[in-house]
Amino acid sequence: MRYNKVRKMDISNGPGVRVSIFMQGCTFNCKNCFNPETHDFMGGEEFTEDVINEVLKLCENEHIEGLSILGGEPMHPINIEGTTELAKKFKEKFPNKNLWVWTGFLFDRDLQNKEVLKYIDVLVDGQYVDELRDPRLKYNGSSNQRVIDVQNSLKTGKVELYKDIR
Repeated sequence: MRYNKVRKMDISNGPGVRVSIFMQGCTFNCKNCFNPETHDFMGGEEFTEDVINEVLKLCENEHIEGLSILGGEPMHPINIEGTTELAKKFKEKFPNKNLWVWTGFLFDRDLQNKEVLKYIDVLVDGQYVDELRDPRLKYNGSSNQRVIDVQNSLKTGKVELYKDIR
């Protein structure tokens, strides 16, 4: 598994100031994707235990509200194991910070029974559709994408949208 980059202070991918990691590799290749350099599974750098430790160290800063995992595609079968490991270690170390993940896969169709969901607070799901692009949306690029409260959805057994969009 590989990753593309880590942002130490990101204010556009989730609420507050965050650390963001962009996983490498995606097969969706959405038209006008904002991050096409992350599509090649052979690009970027190797995702190692040292990278996980670096991300967790960056999250120690008290001004960091949470971690965002984007792509590429963090939920692709090649990437989901590493994404799960990072998510689990993040929530174990920072139970009061939030974890946001972006994926082209659908929560209620493709990701059911995936361990990673236990650690995610908010999931933005669905492929970006250029014809549905809406710049008024805060955390999703197109209107078909959902901003999901994962823990509440797991409790109720149905998709619950995230309501606290600041």
